[in-house]
Amino acid sequence: MSYVGPEFDPPRPERRESAGRFRRGPVVALVALVSGALLGWAAYAAVGSSGGSGGTGGSAGGPGSSTAAERSATSGTSSPASSSTSGKAPSSASPGDDGKRADTPAASGPLKGKVIVIDPGHNPGNFQHASEINRKVDIGTNWKECDTTGTATNAGYTEARFTLDVAHRLRALLQQQGATVKLTHDDGSPSWGPCVDERARIGNSAHADAAISIHADGSAPGNRGFHVILPASVHSGAADTRPIAAASHELGASVAGNFVRVTGEPPSNYIGDGTGLVTRKDLGGLNLSTVPKVFIECGNMRDSKDAALLTSGAWRQKAAEGISEGIVSFLRG
Repeated sequence: MSYVGPEFDPPRPERRESAGRFRRGPVVALVALVSGALLGWAAYAAVGSSGGSGGTGGSAGGPGSSTAAERSATSGTSSPASSSTSGKAPSSASPGDDGKRADTPAASGPLKGKVIVIDPGHNPGNFQHASEINRKVDIGTNWKECDTTGTATNAGYTEARFTLDVAHRLRALLQQQGATVKLTHDDGSPSWGPCVDERARIGNSAHADAAISIHADGSAPGNRGFHVILPASVHSGAADTRPIAAASHELGASVAGNFVRVTGEPPSNYIGDGTGLVTRKDLGGLNLSTVPKVFIECGNMRDSKDAALLTSGAWRQKAAEGISEGIVSFLRG
C-alpha cells in the first residue's frame, strides 16, 4: 500500500454497534502495549533473532534484478514455513504449506466462538479492471477510488499476491485455535475488488470480533519497517468510528507488539515516530467499520532489505504468526 496513491482497504457501514460491546480499556493499557512493542524491538536489536529472519536479513536485487527469494515468490513456491517462536501451538499446515486449505475451525480452542475477518489488500485481478476500481465510492469523510492495484517489489512480486499469501497462512493459524475466519476475497473470487466500502461491510455483516487488512507499502528505498494503521475518531456522513476507535487501538497495539517480537521487522523509520503505530482518518476500510479493525503495512516492497523478507515464504509465515498472536492477545485480554 503506497502513500502516494489512492487507497487500498477494506469494507463498511451497516449496523451500528453499541459502544458497550467493545472493550474500551484505559489509555494506560494502550500505552503499555505500545511500550511493549518498542521494548520487544530493542531486545531483538540487542540480541538478534534466533530464527535468522531479522529486519536486516538477506539482500534483494535492485531494478531489473531478482533474488532467489523473489524468484521463489514470483513462481508461487514458498520456503518451508517456520514454527511459532512464542511456544504456542503451531499451524495445522505442514511445512511449506501456504495455508490455502480452508480448514474448518478446531472443535475447541481459545478463539472458539470468535469471528475474525481478514482483508487481503487489493486483488491480483485489479489491473485488468481499471475502470471498475477507479470509480469513486463514499468513505464517509470524502470519496475515493474503489480500490487500486497496489505496489510491487522491483522484481515484480506484487502486493496483492503477498497479502493473499499471508492471509491464507493467518487463516490457518486462527482456525486451528477455534476461530471462524472470513476473507473479503480469495483466489479470484471476486475477480477484482471488492471496493473499499464493500470490504468494510463484509466485516460489519459478519459481526466480527476483530478485523485486519493486510498490506505492504510502496515507499522510497531506504524507508523500511512495518506500521499498523489505527482508525481516528471519525463522525462524518456514513462514517462513525467512535464506538470502535478505542478497541481498534488496543487491537493495533497488540498486533504491533507481537509482530515485532515474532518477525524481528523494525517499526517504520519513516512514519509513526518509531512506534509502529499511525492513526488515519482517510481510509474507507477503517472509517466505515463498525467492528474493531486495523491495517498492517508489513514492510516496504521498494526497499531491498524489506523486499528480501517479504518475498520469503518462511518470513511470511512469521508475519502471519505475529499477526495471529496479536489478535489472540487482544481477544483474550
